[in-house]
Amino acid sequence: MSVTAAAGFRAAGVVAGLKPSGKPDVALVVNDGPQHAAAAVFTSNRCKANPVLWSERTISDGQLSAVVLNSGGANCYNGPEGFQTTHASAELVAELTGGQAFDVGVCSTGLIGQPLDRPILEKGIRAAHAELSPDGGPAAAEAIMTTDTVAKQATAAGDGWVVGGMAKGAGMLAPALATMLVIITTDAVADAATLDAALRAATTSTFDRLDTDGCMSTNDTVALLASGASGVTPSAPDLTEAVRAVCADLAEQLWHDAEGAHHDIAIEVTGAASEDDAVEVARAVARSNLFKAAVFGNDPNWGRVLAAVGTTRAAFEPERIDISMNGVKVCVAGGTRFGEPSTSVDLTGRDVHVLVELNAGPATATILTSDLTHDYVHENSAYST
Repeated sequence: MSVTAAAGFRAAGVVAGLKPSGKPDVALVVNDGPQHAAAAVFTSNRCKANPVLWSERTISDGQLSAVVLNSGGANCYNGPEGFQTTHASAELVAELTGGQAFDVGVCSTGLIGQPLDRPILEKGIRAAHAELSPDGGPAAAEAIMTTDTVAKQATAAGDGWVVGGMAKGAGMLAPALATMLVIITTDAVADAATLDAALRAATTSTFDRLDTDGCMSTNDTVALLASGASGVTPSAPDLTEAVRAVCADLAEQLWHDAEGAHHDIAIEVTGAASEDDAVEVARAVARSNLFKAAVFGNDPNWGRVLAAVGTTRAAFEPERIDISMNGVKVCVAGGTRFGEPSTSVDLTGRDVHVLVELNAGPATATILTSDLTHDYVHENSAYST
């Protein structure tokens, strides 16, 4: 599984000492080729971490030979030294692998505003390089975890080629993209433009529709690397679908591991005038703390859904909206007619499905979110202390 499922890739994950817990905290993924085409997308947060600023430059030529990742520190807003640490880590990877620093992507995750210990990081990079293996994907996936409770990995098989990936993320899950680091690899033959198109199409319908707490990270990075080691050139649609399948799998794993969540909530909007309208409406509901708190309390208060829908610019007539919760239609025609009693809705299980029928057009979209819980508040109130 993971990033070494595709031929031509080696990876490792090691304990360097960046985390006080003593858990793995440095990962390295190396593309042994013969090709090194790549694409990446990053957070749209205007306050970007040093690794994002570096990697935005390195991906400009559509080439990556390696990606180095660390947990235990975001390397974000910590002075000029922070960017120098990012640059130095890329230089070290290039030195160890015989490549160029400008072909090395860098990713970091952890607390913002604290220095990242460069000697410890460099020690970890050297150790990770020494342990590189075609079977090292799972170890790399473990080393990038922060508040994650499980490592996240996925694969999809084509006809003679493979796509594999790993992700981390459990909080600050909101577009774009989420507080996550994702590395996806393939041994298919593909140029940078094809990879870029496939990645953007995939993230738009997967990671960008994961919105557990409405908070956007400074470090989000999703990179797609191709080794060409299979010798097979798939069609662009086939490659896009495989990348989308891996992204969808990883996004669902991120969703199920959201910090403190007791309910996994899928908000589906149908009958929208456009897909953008459907996304806007679903996201408005997903970001309603009143709605999320109600679900935590197993309270099927559909009025909070309707109120959130009404804050959007989407095209709809309020008196035509229908709302269902876990298959029970609780609101008919915007509440102008009685639906089923709310007491018929069972929210005691983990899975919650909210259906908002706008009855204004043919478009649909689903946003994945979670409830607002005591556990989430506690985890984030004590995160840095």
